[in-house]
Amino acid sequence: MTAVLRPSPTVTYGRPAFEGANIRTWIGFKHFMYLVEQGVLQWLRDQGTSARDLFLEHGLGAEIVDCSVQLPAVLELDDEVEVEVTPGRGDKLNVQLSVVRDGAKVTVLRGKVTVALVRERAADTTAAAPEALARLEVPALTSTVERIAIPAGETAESVLTAEPGAFLWSWRAPYFYCHYSDRVQHSGFVRTLEEVVDRYLADRGISVGRMLSERAWIPVVSRARVRLLEDARMEETVHTVFTVTDILRGVMFDGRMDCYVQRGSELVPVATAQILHGYAIAAGPGAGGMAQLDEGVVHALIGDRA
Repeated sequence: MTAVLRPSPTVTYGRPAFEGANIRTWIGFKHFMYLVEQGVLQWLRDQGTSARDLFLEHGLGAEIVDCSVQLPAVLELDDEVEVEVTPGRGDKLNVQLSVVRDGAKVTVLRGKVTVALVRERAADTTAAAPEALARLEVPALTSTVERIAIPAGETAESVLTAEPGAFLWSWRAPYFYCHYSDRVQHSGFVRTLEEVVDRYLADRGISVGRMLSERAWIPVVSRARVRLLEDARMEETVHTVFTVTDILRGVMFDGRMDCYVQRGSELVPVATAQILHGYAIAAGPGAGGMAQLDEGVVHALIGDRA
């Protein structure tokens, strides 16, 4: 008999972490994605094997390698969140987060997730994945995205900032961003996406703090996707490039993050992300609506590319 994934939904409950309430009692996008991760871990348990057992008994690291989310409603501190995970097309999982407000169920996230079971270098044991999860096993994270050659006389920094509007932030991958004593985990790049946007806005003179104090504009993320490409190892330098790619309807900006590590004379792509970002008006005229991005803000975001 061939083992198959259990078709019934995985349902678990949780609350967003206190850490995520950065603006009033609203929760930032990163913690929506953390709740998705909790649902995926429960889904693995429901298939008969936990992430811990996969590592200790099979030498496999459970890893989210692609997570794409839409956030149609706010999530607040102390909300009790229902996390539902169901099989999707191919190897994807569908995830929905919902809360109850005024007696009605409200969807706060719709997402699609891809999970891989990666053969881990630091594991003491090597065994095949459980039959029901065998199709998720991979020897390593690999990608078809081309590596970038660093020409003689150039540096990673000069190559990655050659395109107009490219903002570069390089950081050392700390152990607390890693999984299985080795490589940067998916949530490490979720954190990176949040931080590089914050750094980009500050560099352009429209920091989150300034927009809050001067305009009562609250940052809002309505869509995000973070995808792993290849391994970034613990304590490698991760070169992170952020670029605003478009202004949508005058109220949102679309941004892209690309992360690389340098190995020899090549830049290896290790992660990529997209984010759709805007501002809600917290007080005064128009309170509760979306802020219109005026000429000054648009120029700060994309400069002369407007």
